[in-house]
Amino acid sequence: MSPSPSLDRRSAARKAAREAARAATDAPAHGEAPTGRGGSRTSGGQDPLAGALRRAGLVRLLVLQLLDEAEPAYGNRLIERIRELSAGLVTVNPNTMYPLLRALEEDGLATGEWEHPVRRSRRFYRLTPAGEAERERLREEVLPALDEVAEAVSALRHELGG
Repeated sequence: MSPSPSLDRRSAARKAAREAARAATDAPAHGEAPTGRGGSRTSGGQDPLAGALRRAGLVRLLVLQLLDEAEPAYGNRLIERIRELSAGLVTVNPNTMYPLLRALEEDGLATGEWEHPVRRSRRFYRLTPAGEAERERLREEVLPALDEVAEAVSALRHELGG
């Protein structure tokens, strides 16, 4: 019997986090200037730590978590909250956020409602019971990857005497 897709994704997320942590600790080659945040050398300058967490499903999990707050949320506010919560480590642009919100709504994980039904202004989203279940499932996959990144950062701090 083959492992479940959930276990495969978890394993892939852990592997991505380990690879990102290793990539983040590599120094640039002699004469090579670091690029991106924190000296990462990935294409487009994206930090490999944030990239690994994204691949593990962090943005989707954060959105599902933030949709469960007392007040309904809209796309730009979610973008701001993610940036605030991650101290700028994870940024989401509207070209990512709005398709994600539409997909969550289509999958029955969130419900959306226009602020003004007659004129389309902001669309507010709330988490559904199915979204709560998906959030818990994702949490089981993402938190181990987040823990691995935290351990890698802790090891770096220890090595550097911090």
